[in-house]
Amino acid sequence: MTVMAETRTYAKRVRSDQAALWRSKKPLLTRLDVEITERCSNDCIHCYIRRPARDPEALRKELPASEIKDILGEAASLGCLSVRLTGGEPLLRDDFEEIYVHARKLGMSVILFTNAALLTSRLADLLTKIPPLKKIEISLYGMKKSSYEKVSRVKGSFEAAWNGVRLLQERKIPFVVKGAVLPSTRAEIAEFDAWAATIPWMTRPPAYAMFFDLHLREAGKNAALKKLRLRPEAGVRVLARDKNRFRREILDFCSRLGGYPGDRLLTCGAGAGSGCVDACGRFFPCMMLRHPDAAYDLKNGSLEDALKRVFPALRERRAVDADYLERCAACFLKSLCQQCPAKSWLEYGVLDRPVGYFCEITHAMAREAGLISAGEKSWEIRNWQDRLKARKAGSPVSGMRGSEREDGDSIEKNA
Repeated sequence: MTVMAETRTYAKRVRSDQAALWRSKKPLLTRLDVEITERCSNDCIHCYIRRPARDPEALRKELPASEIKDILGEAASLGCLSVRLTGGEPLLRDDFEEIYVHARKLGMSVILFTNAALLTSRLADLLTKIPPLKKIEISLYGMKKSSYEKVSRVKGSFEAAWNGVRLLQERKIPFVVKGAVLPSTRAEIAEFDAWAATIPWMTRPPAYAMFFDLHLREAGKNAALKKLRLRPEAGVRVLARDKNRFRREILDFCSRLGGYPGDRLLTCGAGAGSGCVDACGRFFPCMMLRHPDAAYDLKNGSLEDALKRVFPALRERRAVDADYLERCAACFLKSLCQQCPAKSWLEYGVLDRPVGYFCEITHAMAREAGLISAGEKSWEIRNWQDRLKARKAGSPVSGMRGSEREDGDSIEKNA
């Protein structure tokens, strides 16, 4: 007779937000972005952070691995369970493996942003043995060598990137891909979509960069960058490749987050339980907001001090720009819009001036979703909830005019 040994379960899987630790004390930091380098192996025409691979100044300013590990350790002590390692190209760092393994030993899941060109068999084996727990996100800029290298501007980068993809595929390491709509890649969108659909971990079509942010770090290149921006209508055609899905997602998003934001500048989650550490050790509320008032030097402080004292004060900042107060503060689509203090700072050097380009994009998206009609301005609409209900019910929305405004003025003055 065989006697079965008694088995006991010593652990059970629970959602992090239901764990006793989180129920008793809300974590101060839930996720963190870390730019471990500003250097990149490519020189992409649209990218805002692409210092040369061996740039001596960038190398001199980069935090050593020991300091990055200290930051990750503090982040973990504050409750952080997820870190995004990005750059530049994070795999350029000779000590990337040391940083990655340390984050995983702390119990963090890792989101890796990479162009895949520097992936090696050794690194792919490491990612197999110690999985990141989050899908790797790969930026790919062309299905052909000619189109790819017109974007990357580095010979051999096409073969290197696709070799990296192959290494992940062979080991079944989960990854997703992203693209960019640029002169050399516009004709390849359908082909890229079709290939991306064969990736087992892609649950939706790939995202495309096309409404490019200007460069704070390389401001002299902004004139060329503006020429690469798609017209809003053309960009929305890319976003709405699946029209039904696009409209449904816009309506669902507005149902959850639509409304008038008022004069408060930071209406997103920037600096509230999250933030970004740059390659020099400065802590910002988000990856894009690089205003001097938003910079916190971790060499002379801590994540905790920034999150408790500095970022909350920044989040209380109010807009004073007259156009912002007239338009953005009264716009029910503000949460849908890419307009934010970071965009204003990059475009104009202030935190609260509306960026017309992003406003046009949002209006084009709302027109495609049937929430507004041609000539209407979203900040002059007061019955947006009725419109939203009608569209979700499948009814068309008729363009409303002066009777919609509380003050009775015609919206056509700003059309």
